[in-house]
Amino acid sequence: MLLVLCVDLDDDLGRKTGRRTPVVGRDEVESAAVALATVDPEDSDVNVLFQGVHAYDELSSEGGEEVEVAAVTGTNGSDVKANRAVGEEVDTVLASLSTGENVRAIVITDGAQDESVLPVIRSRVPIDGVRRVVVRQAQDLESMYYTIKQVLADPETRGTILVPLGILLLVYPFVVIAGIFGVGGATVLGLTSALLGLYTLFRGLGLERVVDDAVTHLRNVLYAGRVTLITYIVAAALLVVGGVQGVETLDAVGDAVDGALPPAAVLAAVVHGAVQWFAAAGVTSSLGQVTDEYLADRFKWRYLNAPFYVAAIAVVLFAVSGFFLSSFLYPGLDLAAVAGVWPFSLTDLAVALVVGTLLGVLSTLTFAIAESRYPTGAEQPA
Repeated sequence: MLLVLCVDLDDDLGRKTGRRTPVVGRDEVESAAVALATVDPEDSDVNVLFQGVHAYDELSSEGGEEVEVAAVTGTNGSDVKANRAVGEEVDTVLASLSTGENVRAIVITDGAQDESVLPVIRSRVPIDGVRRVVVRQAQDLESMYYTIKQVLADPETRGTILVPLGILLLVYPFVVIAGIFGVGGATVLGLTSALLGLYTLFRGLGLERVVDDAVTHLRNVLYAGRVTLITYIVAAALLVVGGVQGVETLDAVGDAVDGALPPAAVLAAVVHGAVQWFAAAGVTSSLGQVTDEYLADRFKWRYLNAPFYVAAIAVVLFAVSGFFLSSFLYPGLDLAAVAGVWPFSLTDLAVALVVGTLLGVLSTLTFAIAESRYPTGAEQPA
Protein backbone atom coordinates (compact mmCIF):
# COMPACT_ATOMS: atom_id res chain seq x y z
CA MET A 1 0.00 0.00 0.00
CA LEU A 2 1.25 3.49 -0.87
CA LEU A 3 0.56 6.34 1.56
CA VAL A 4 0.71 9.95 0.32
CA LEU A 5 1.68 11.90 3.45
CA CYS A 6 1.27 15.68 3.54
CA VAL A 7 3.37 17.29 6.30
CA ASP A 8 2.49 20.58 8.00
CA LEU A 9 5.19 20.90 10.67
CA ASP A 10 3.98 24.15 12.26
CA ASP A 11 0.29 23.09 12.34
CA ASP A 12 -1.10 25.88 10.17
CA LEU A 13 -4.00 23.60 9.26
CA GLY A 14 -5.08 22.99 12.84
CA ARG A 15 -4.42 26.49 14.16
CA LYS A 16 -6.10 28.39 11.32
CA THR A 17 -9.06 26.14 10.48
CA GLY A 18 -9.70 24.46 13.84
CA ARG A 19 -9.75 21.01 12.21
CA ARG A 20 -8.54 18.02 14.16
CA THR A 21 -5.57 16.18 12.75
CA PRO A 22 -4.49 13.84 11.32
CA VAL A 23 -6.75 14.08 8.28
CA VAL A 24 -7.12 10.79 6.39
CA GLY A 25 -8.83 10.25 3.02
CA ARG A 26 -8.96 12.09 -0.27
CA ASP A 27 -12.18 13.99 0.34
CA GLU A 28 -11.16 14.94 3.87
CA VAL A 29 -7.76 16.23 2.75
CA GLU A 30 -9.33 18.17 -0.13
CA SER A 31 -11.87 19.69 2.25
CA ALA A 32 -9.10 20.65 4.66
CA ALA A 33 -7.15 22.26 1.80
CA VAL A 34 -10.18 24.31 0.75
CA ALA A 35 -10.78 25.38 4.34
CA LEU A 36 -7.15 26.48 4.80
CA ALA A 37 -7.14 28.30 1.45
CA THR A 38 -10.31 30.11 2.46
CA VAL A 39 -8.81 31.28 5.75
CA ASP A 40 -5.31 32.07 4.44
CA PRO A 41 -4.84 31.87 0.65
CA GLU A 42 -1.15 32.77 0.96
CA ASP A 43 -0.24 29.84 3.23
CA SER A 44 2.17 27.50 1.45
CA ASP A 45 0.64 24.47 3.18
CA VAL A 46 -2.42 24.90 0.92
CA ASN A 47 -0.22 23.83 -1.98
CA VAL A 48 1.01 20.83 0.01
CA LEU A 49 -2.54 19.58 0.63
CA PHE A 50 -3.65 20.07 -2.97
CA GLN A 51 -0.45 18.41 -4.18
CA GLY A 52 -1.28 15.46 -1.95
CA VAL A 53 -4.73 15.15 -3.50
CA HIS A 54 -3.18 15.45 -6.97
CA ALA A 55 -0.61 12.77 -6.23
CA TYR A 56 -3.33 10.51 -4.85
CA ASP A 57 -5.41 10.86 -8.03
CA GLU A 58 -2.38 10.32 -10.24
CA LEU A 59 -1.22 7.17 -8.41
CA SER A 60 -4.75 5.78 -8.17
CA SER A 61 -5.25 6.16 -11.93
CA GLU A 62 -2.15 4.07 -12.57
CA GLY A 63 -3.64 1.14 -10.64
CA GLY A 64 -1.67 -1.83 -9.39
CA GLU A 65 -1.74 -1.08 -5.67
CA GLU A 66 -3.89 0.55 -3.07
CA VAL A 67 -3.27 4.26 -2.39
CA GLU A 68 -4.27 6.46 0.53
CA VAL A 69 -3.65 10.14 1.34
CA ALA A 70 -3.34 11.76 4.76
CA ALA A 71 -2.22 15.06 6.30
CA VAL A 72 -0.26 15.20 9.55
CA THR A 73 0.74 18.27 11.54
CA GLY A 74 3.20 19.18 14.28
CA THR A 75 3.13 22.14 16.65
CA ASN A 76 4.05 25.79 16.33
CA GLY A 77 7.27 26.45 18.26
CA SER A 78 9.95 23.95 19.18
CA ASP A 79 11.18 21.74 16.35
CA VAL A 80 11.65 18.84 18.77
CA LYS A 81 8.03 19.01 19.95
CA ALA A 82 6.82 19.44 16.38
CA ASN A 83 8.72 16.37 15.18
CA ARG A 84 7.39 14.35 18.09
CA ALA A 85 3.81 15.43 17.33
CA VAL A 86 4.21 14.46 13.67
CA GLY A 87 5.52 11.05 14.70
CA GLU A 88 2.49 10.47 16.93
CA GLU A 89 0.08 11.45 14.13
CA VAL A 90 1.87 9.15 11.67
CA ASP A 91 1.38 6.31 14.16
CA THR A 92 -2.33 7.20 14.30
CA VAL A 93 -2.62 7.17 10.50
CA LEU A 94 -0.83 3.83 10.19
CA ALA A 95 -3.06 2.31 12.87
CA SER A 96 -6.18 3.46 10.97
CA LEU A 97 -5.13 1.77 7.72
CA SER A 98 -6.87 -1.60 7.56
CA THR A 99 -4.58 -3.42 5.19
CA GLY A 100 -2.39 -6.45 5.31
CA GLU A 101 0.09 -5.02 2.82
CA ASN A 102 3.35 -3.34 3.68
CA VAL A 103 2.89 0.42 3.76
CA ARG A 104 5.29 2.76 1.98
CA ALA A 105 5.09 6.53 1.97
CA ILE A 106 5.56 9.47 -0.35
CA VAL A 107 6.14 12.59 1.72
CA ILE A 108 5.02 15.99 0.44
CA THR A 109 6.37 19.17 2.06
CA ASP A 110 6.70 22.85 1.27
CA GLY A 111 10.37 23.38 2.13
CA ALA A 112 13.51 22.39 3.97
CA GLN A 113 12.08 23.10 7.43
CA ASP A 114 9.31 20.51 7.08
CA GLU A 115 11.81 18.01 5.68
CA SER A 116 13.64 18.01 9.02
CA VAL A 117 10.95 15.58 10.21
CA LEU A 118 11.85 12.95 7.59
CA PRO A 119 13.98 10.84 10.02
CA VAL A 120 10.98 10.64 12.36
CA ILE A 121 8.68 9.45 9.55
CA ARG A 122 11.30 7.05 8.18
CA SER A 123 11.56 5.40 11.61
CA ARG A 124 7.90 4.41 11.28
CA VAL A 125 7.35 3.73 7.59
CA PRO A 126 9.65 3.31 4.57
CA ILE A 127 9.80 6.43 2.37
CA ASP A 128 9.71 5.92 -1.41
CA GLY A 129 10.11 9.58 -2.26
CA VAL A 130 9.88 13.20 -1.16
CA ARG A 131 8.17 15.95 -3.15
CA ARG A 132 8.73 19.59 -2.28
CA VAL A 133 5.97 21.99 -3.35
CA VAL A 134 7.01 25.59 -3.96
CA VAL A 135 5.49 28.52 -5.79
CA ARG A 136 7.33 28.95 -9.09
CA GLN A 137 7.97 32.66 -8.48
CA ALA A 138 9.57 31.87 -5.11
CA GLN A 139 11.77 28.90 -5.98
CA ASP A 140 14.06 27.98 -3.04
CA LEU A 141 13.12 31.14 -1.14
CA GLU A 142 11.87 29.29 1.93
CA SER A 143 14.88 26.97 1.89
CA MET A 144 17.20 29.99 1.86
CA TYR A 145 15.29 31.57 4.72
CA TYR A 146 15.38 28.37 6.75
CA THR A 147 19.10 27.92 6.13
CA ILE A 148 19.87 31.48 7.26
CA LYS A 149 17.66 30.99 10.31
CA GLN A 150 19.46 27.80 11.27
CA VAL A 151 22.89 29.43 10.81
CA LEU A 152 21.97 32.38 13.01
CA ALA A 153 20.45 30.08 15.63
CA ASP A 154 23.79 28.29 16.11
CA PRO A 155 25.74 30.19 18.85
CA GLU A 156 29.16 29.23 17.45
CA THR A 157 28.32 30.19 13.86
CA ARG A 158 26.52 33.31 15.00
CA GLY A 159 29.58 34.49 16.91
CA THR A 160 31.90 33.72 14.01
CA ILE A 161 29.85 35.65 11.43
CA LEU A 162 28.07 38.43 13.30
CA VAL A 163 30.86 39.65 15.57
CA PRO A 164 33.33 40.50 12.74
CA LEU A 165 30.45 41.96 10.72
CA GLY A 166 29.43 44.09 13.70
CA ILE A 167 33.01 45.36 14.15
CA LEU A 168 33.20 46.33 10.48
CA LEU A 169 29.87 48.15 10.64
CA LEU A 170 31.05 50.10 13.69
CA VAL A 171 34.17 51.42 11.93
CA TYR A 172 32.45 54.44 10.39
CA PRO A 173 30.63 55.53 13.59
CA PHE A 174 33.90 55.19 15.52
CA VAL A 175 35.71 57.37 12.97
CA VAL A 176 32.98 60.02 13.22
CA ILE A 177 33.05 60.01 17.03
CA ALA A 178 36.86 60.13 17.01
CA GLY A 179 36.76 63.15 14.72
CA ILE A 180 34.51 64.96 17.19
CA PHE A 181 37.08 64.44 19.96
CA GLY A 182 40.04 65.29 17.73
CA VAL A 183 41.37 61.73 17.37
CA GLY A 184 42.74 60.80 13.96
CA GLY A 185 40.70 58.44 11.82
CA ALA A 186 43.82 56.39 11.07
CA THR A 187 44.13 55.59 14.78
CA VAL A 188 40.57 54.33 14.93
CA LEU A 189 41.03 52.24 11.79
CA GLY A 190 44.23 50.77 13.19
CA LEU A 191 42.61 49.85 16.51
CA THR A 192 39.59 48.36 14.75
CA SER A 193 41.81 46.36 12.42
CA ALA A 194 43.82 45.13 15.40
CA LEU A 195 40.67 44.06 17.25
CA LEU A 196 39.35 42.25 14.18
CA GLY A 197 42.70 40.54 13.64
CA LEU A 198 42.93 39.44 17.27
CA TYR A 199 39.38 38.11 17.15
CA THR A 200 40.11 36.19 13.95
CA LEU A 201 43.25 34.64 15.46
CA PHE A 202 41.33 33.91 18.67
CA ARG A 203 38.62 32.02 16.80
CA GLY A 204 41.00 30.39 14.33
CA LEU A 205 43.26 28.97 17.04
CA GLY A 206 40.31 27.79 19.12
CA LEU A 207 41.42 29.81 22.16
CA GLU A 208 37.85 30.41 23.28
CA ARG A 209 37.76 26.91 24.76
CA VAL A 210 40.97 27.55 26.67
CA VAL A 211 39.57 30.79 28.06
CA ASP A 212 36.26 29.13 28.95
CA ASP A 213 38.06 26.30 30.74
CA ALA A 214 40.27 28.78 32.62
CA VAL A 215 37.27 30.86 33.70
CA THR A 216 35.40 27.73 34.81
CA HIS A 217 38.41 26.51 36.78
CA LEU A 218 38.84 29.92 38.42
CA ARG A 219 35.14 30.01 39.34
CA ASN A 220 35.37 26.55 40.87
CA VAL A 221 38.44 27.59 42.85
CA LEU A 222 36.65 30.67 44.19
CA TYR A 223 33.54 28.75 45.17
CA ALA A 224 35.51 25.88 46.71
CA GLY A 225 37.55 28.19 48.96
CA ARG A 226 40.93 27.02 47.66
CA VAL A 227 43.89 28.43 49.62
CA THR A 228 46.07 28.08 46.53
CA LEU A 229 44.25 31.01 44.91
CA ILE A 230 45.71 33.35 47.53
CA THR A 231 49.11 31.68 47.76
CA TYR A 232 49.53 31.70 43.98
CA ILE A 233 48.81 35.43 43.85
CA VAL A 234 51.31 36.04 46.65
CA ALA A 235 53.85 33.80 44.90
CA ALA A 236 53.39 35.72 41.64
CA ALA A 237 54.02 38.99 43.50
CA LEU A 238 57.15 37.51 45.10
CA LEU A 239 58.39 36.39 41.68
CA VAL A 240 57.98 39.92 40.34
CA VAL A 241 59.82 41.35 43.33
CA GLY A 242 62.54 38.74 42.89
CA GLY A 243 62.97 39.64 39.24
CA VAL A 244 63.28 43.33 40.09
CA GLN A 245 65.73 42.55 42.88
CA GLY A 246 67.81 40.41 40.52
CA VAL A 247 68.03 43.25 37.99
CA GLU A 248 68.98 45.74 40.74
CA THR A 249 71.71 43.40 41.97
CA LEU A 250 72.99 43.09 38.42
CA ASP A 251 73.10 46.88 38.07
CA ALA A 252 74.90 47.22 41.41
CA VAL A 253 77.53 44.66 40.42
CA GLY A 254 77.93 46.33 37.04
CA ASP A 255 78.52 49.72 38.70
CA ALA A 256 81.17 48.21 40.97
CA VAL A 257 83.06 46.45 38.17
CA ASP A 258 84.93 48.18 35.38
CA GLY A 259 83.97 47.01 31.92
CA ALA A 260 81.23 44.77 30.62
CA LEU A 261 80.13 41.80 32.71
CA PRO A 262 80.67 38.33 31.21
CA PRO A 263 77.60 36.10 30.81
CA ALA A 264 78.59 34.05 33.87
CA ALA A 265 78.70 37.18 36.02
CA VAL A 266 75.33 38.37 34.70
CA LEU A 267 73.72 35.02 35.51
CA ALA A 268 75.35 34.85 38.95
CA ALA A 269 74.28 38.40 39.86
CA VAL A 270 70.67 37.88 38.77
CA VAL A 271 70.40 34.53 40.58
CA HIS A 272 72.05 35.92 43.72
CA GLY A 273 69.62 38.80 43.93
CA ALA A 274 66.45 36.95 42.99
CA VAL A 275 66.80 33.43 44.41
CA GLN A 276 65.67 34.25 47.94
CA TRP A 277 62.47 35.87 46.64
CA PHE A 278 61.90 33.00 44.23
CA ALA A 279 62.37 30.57 47.11
CA ALA A 280 59.79 32.47 49.17
CA ALA A 281 57.37 32.22 46.24
CA GLY A 282 58.01 28.47 45.94
CA VAL A 283 57.53 27.88 49.66
CA THR A 284 54.33 29.96 49.72
CA SER A 285 52.73 28.18 46.77
CA SER A 286 53.72 24.71 48.02
CA LEU A 287 52.30 25.42 51.49
CA GLY A 288 49.05 26.54 49.90
CA GLN A 289 48.90 23.34 47.86
CA VAL A 290 49.62 21.23 50.95
CA THR A 291 46.85 23.03 52.84
CA ASP A 292 44.32 22.34 50.07
CA GLU A 293 45.31 18.69 49.93
CA TYR A 294 44.80 18.44 53.69
CA LEU A 295 41.39 20.10 53.54
CA ALA A 296 40.37 17.77 50.70
CA ASP A 297 41.49 14.73 52.75
CA ARG A 298 44.18 13.89 50.18
CA PHE A 299 47.14 14.88 52.33
CA LYS A 300 50.29 12.74 52.37
CA TRP A 301 53.34 13.32 54.52
CA ARG A 302 55.63 13.38 51.51
CA TYR A 303 53.94 16.56 50.28
CA LEU A 304 55.72 18.46 53.07
CA ASN A 305 59.02 17.78 51.34
CA ALA A 306 58.28 20.45 48.73
CA PRO A 307 58.97 23.60 50.83
CA PHE A 308 62.12 22.04 52.30
CA TYR A 309 63.39 21.08 48.85
CA VAL A 310 62.75 24.62 47.63
CA ALA A 311 64.63 26.06 50.62
CA ALA A 312 67.53 23.64 50.10
CA ILE A 313 67.84 24.52 46.42
CA ALA A 314 67.68 28.24 47.27
CA VAL A 315 70.49 27.90 49.83
CA VAL A 316 72.70 26.12 47.31
CA LEU A 317 72.04 28.60 44.48
CA PHE A 318 72.50 31.60 46.74
CA ALA A 319 75.85 30.29 48.01
CA VAL A 320 77.12 29.21 44.57
CA SER A 321 76.21 32.54 42.94
CA GLY A 322 77.80 34.49 45.82
CA PHE A 323 80.97 32.39 45.58
CA PHE A 324 81.21 32.89 41.81
CA LEU A 325 80.88 36.65 42.15
CA SER A 326 83.19 37.28 45.10
CA SER A 327 85.81 34.51 45.03
CA PHE A 328 85.86 33.20 41.44
CA LEU A 329 85.04 35.99 39.02
CA TYR A 330 86.20 39.00 41.03
CA PRO A 331 88.43 37.74 43.90
CA GLY A 332 90.15 41.07 44.44
CA LEU A 333 86.99 43.15 44.53
CA ASP A 334 85.20 43.96 47.78
CA LEU A 335 81.65 42.99 46.88
CA ALA A 336 80.57 43.09 50.51
CA ALA A 337 79.90 46.79 50.06
CA VAL A 338 77.74 46.17 47.00
CA ALA A 339 74.02 46.28 47.79
CA GLY A 340 72.37 42.89 47.51
CA VAL A 341 75.59 40.82 47.34
CA TRP A 342 76.70 38.45 50.10
CA PRO A 343 80.26 37.27 49.46
CA PHE A 344 81.00 33.57 49.98
CA SER A 345 84.40 32.01 50.49
CA LEU A 346 85.20 28.44 49.58
CA THR A 347 84.57 27.38 53.18
CA ASP A 348 81.25 29.21 53.23
CA LEU A 349 80.28 27.48 49.99
CA ALA A 350 81.09 24.07 51.44
CA VAL A 351 79.01 24.76 54.52
CA ALA A 352 76.06 25.96 52.42
CA LEU A 353 76.24 22.86 50.23
CA VAL A 354 76.24 20.61 53.28
CA VAL A 355 73.33 22.52 54.82
CA GLY A 356 71.30 22.28 51.62
CA THR A 357 72.00 18.57 51.27
CA LEU A 358 71.16 17.83 54.90
CA LEU A 359 67.99 19.88 54.65
CA GLY A 360 66.74 17.80 51.71
CA VAL A 361 67.85 14.43 53.08
CA LEU A 362 66.58 14.97 56.63
CA SER A 363 63.19 16.21 55.41
CA THR A 364 62.84 13.15 53.19
CA LEU A 365 63.76 10.76 56.01
CA THR A 366 61.57 12.55 58.55
CA PHE A 367 58.42 12.50 56.47
CA ALA A 368 59.08 8.93 55.26
CA ILE A 369 59.17 7.80 58.90
CA ALA A 370 56.04 9.82 59.68
CA GLU A 371 54.30 8.27 56.68
CA SER A 372 55.13 4.74 57.83
CA ARG A 373 54.15 5.29 61.48
CA TYR A 374 51.28 7.75 61.18
CA PRO A 375 49.63 7.15 57.78
CA THR A 376 47.01 9.67 56.69
CA GLY A 377 43.65 8.87 55.12
CA ALA A 378 45.08 9.19 51.60
CA GLU A 379 47.88 6.77 52.45
CA GLN A 380 45.67 4.04 53.87
CA PRO A 381 45.63 0.89 51.70
CA ALA A 382 42.45 0.48 49.67
